[in-house]
Amino acid sequence: MSESLAVTERSRLRRLHERGAHDRATIDAILDAQPLCSVGYVMEGKPYVTPTLQWREGDHVYWHGSSASRALRAGKGTEVCLSVSILDGFVLARSGFHHTVNSRSVTLFGTAFVVEDPAEKLARLAAFVNHLFPGRYEGLRPDHPQDLKGTMVLGLPITEGSAKLRSGGPNDEPEDYALPIWAGVVPVSLQIGAPIPDPRNLPGVAVPDHARKPRIG
Repeated sequence: MSESLAVTERSRLRRLHERGAHDRATIDAILDAQPLCSVGYVMEGKPYVTPTLQWREGDHVYWHGSSASRALRAGKGTEVCLSVSILDGFVLARSGFHHTVNSRSVTLFGTAFVVEDPAEKLARLAAFVNHLFPGRYEGLRPDHPQDLKGTMVLGLPITEGSAKLRSGGPNDEPEDYALPIWAGVVPVSLQIGAPIPDPRNLPGVAVPDHARKPRIG
């Protein structure tokens, strides 16, 4: 694993480049903190963006869906764009122009591939569950062959892309600091609630620890 991704024409930041990062440590941390992503495909010459969940294993990110999905089938062996964003706060300035957000994001580019081997597909899906809820997959009902047949797993090598980060307070025009206008940051954070049991759980089945503390954030 290289420590940084090479800067390419489509991965370089053209504005506010000081907020950009290409090092793997920053990119990996954002990918690992937020499973929800958007993947852009081109189908019949038209762009489509679909939300899904991603997970990282080493130098690759993976996502899954129905084998009948038009988007996933369109992504096989073609160029895609995967994006993850985390909102950390609203930044209220003394002018509308300087309002912004504190955030962390990653955008990756590359050619998607399908995980074809059934054993590897099963391993990737197990890793997906355990990434969010460590140790959960081993306690589940084993997947049926039809479950695997109906599921497609796509992967993307982490070889091209960048991160963009913004933190801190507002940056106003020097003369605007004399205005009697409140400015500051309204923090935003992801909140994990208490697990809600399925009413059809068998008596005596306790809430597992991994359901109380998903690995996210």
